[in-house]
Amino acid sequence: MFYDKRSDEIRWGSVIGTAFVVIVALILFFSSIFTVGAGQVGIVTQWGAVVYTVGPGLGFKNPFGTGIVKMDIRTQKDQVDASAASKDLQVVTSKIAVNYHLDPNFALDVFSKVGTDYAEKAISPSIQNTFKGVTAQFTAEELITKREEVRIKSEKALSEQLAIYHVIVENFNIVNFDFSPEFNAAIEQKQVAQQQVETAKQKLAQAQVDAETAITVAKGQAQSQAAVRDAGALSPAYLQYLFLQKWNGIMPTVIGGATPVLDINQFLPANTAPTGK
Repeated sequence: MFYDKRSDEIRWGSVIGTAFVVIVALILFFSSIFTVGAGQVGIVTQWGAVVYTVGPGLGFKNPFGTGIVKMDIRTQKDQVDASAASKDLQVVTSKIAVNYHLDPNFALDVFSKVGTDYAEKAISPSIQNTFKGVTAQFTAEELITKREEVRIKSEKALSEQLAIYHVIVENFNIVNFDFSPEFNAAIEQKQVAQQQVETAKQKLAQAQVDAETAITVAKGQAQSQAAVRDAGALSPAYLQYLFLQKWNGIMPTVIGGATPVLDINQFLPANTAPTGK
């Protein structure tokens, strides 16, 4: 049997060529496919220039010089350690947590002007500036007692700063306030002093109540005695009864002349003989 070497080479060349074309076609096909996940915006670039944006889902692009940059538009959280001075020049440190998201309608603009690292370039510095500006409006004590007011003002100020970056602030949270040990000790001493003042006020109020009660009782007794006197109830018989209720049955020792200081017989019934030594 005659072997045709040339035909065999042509056949293998055709197979290899076909395989190469298929491989290249597959590479181009898969290079043309892209997907954008839920909560993302795709930025389409052509040779580095920003062209347009695409939403979530499957898409096709030119495989030559076309790229896809994905930007997250879901809620993000940034936590920053901030330091500032209060209105009364107390050093205040705090941990700030901010929830935000990128406005999807301006993702192209943010990518063109700031880039995908907009959080590092814009949000963190803005949080620091906001904290310093708002903290300077309150004393250290007010930062504690008016914490919600501080939070609301900070959230509003940060929203205004980030509006130029098309970043929407959802929530501004002050995780904690930390002051110097000297200030913390002063606050504790003030609280103790205030408690002592409150205790003294309570004691004074109770003393006033007791005094008013005693005056009321005394007035009541005086009015009762006056009523008895005006009604003529202090008769000799009633006075005799009061005396006998208090007398222990022993005659008092009387120092004086023949006329007694106290004639006990006037308070005794006619058949009662006093005893005594």
